[in-house]
Amino acid sequence: MNTYESASVLVVDDDHDIVNAIGKLLEKEGFEIYKAYNGLEAIECLMQKEIQLILIDVMMPKLDGLSAMMKIRTMKNIPIIVLSAKSEDSDKILGLSMGADDYITKPYNPMELVARVRSNLRRYLSLGAADSVKLNDNSIKIGGLVLDRDSKQLYSDGRAIKLTATEYKITQLLMENAGRVFSAEEIYSRVWNEDSYSVENTVMVHIRHIREKIEINPGDPRYLKVVWGIGYKFEKLEK
Repeated sequence: MNTYESASVLVVDDDHDIVNAIGKLLEKEGFEIYKAYNGLEAIECLMQKEIQLILIDVMMPKLDGLSAMMKIRTMKNIPIIVLSAKSEDSDKILGLSMGADDYITKPYNPMELVARVRSNLRRYLSLGAADSVKLNDNSIKIGGLVLDRDSKQLYSDGRAIKLTATEYKITQLLMENAGRVFSAEEIYSRVWNEDSYSVENTVMVHIRHIREKIEINPGDPRYLKVVWGIGYKFEKLEK
């Protein structure tokens, strides 16, 4: 079995029957299936599971598919296929311009859907998109984040993250010491190379900006955590 044929797929639609039908269809083809019923559940699932492709509806409660896709695209480069009842060219163009890799209209042809899933996964997994960041002896990898200390570049799931010089220094300090809690004063003295005095707000602002760039949900971070009353740390993650 090819690698892409055993990949994990997240199916997102507020219609449970559609989710179940697509799930059964793809499971028969050897895919591992995860299910969500609105955009918020999709983002939560992405934070907890290793997902290689997303099939997502547009019109959903709580957080619609396009808004969810925009949020996902700030962090992940995995293939996203929009599955929508809207078939106008303008709808397709909007979906693709907001980050979708493909667009399938309902009612869908089951074999076409499977073929599109395979095609997008083959391009992503087999042609190197998933491994576009090559680790070297001077790299740090935590979860989907890779910090290349030679190029001074941070990547998230293969996507380059733009950090300011100060944000990079803070990120490097915390990633090099994953699991260790640093107080705001210690971060300031190490990064700014100055004595720290009433620096909590300064450090907090930079931490917030880093979170907005690396976390799918900055309000519920996976990587950069606050230890209340003590300081900040990077979590140790296996994947």
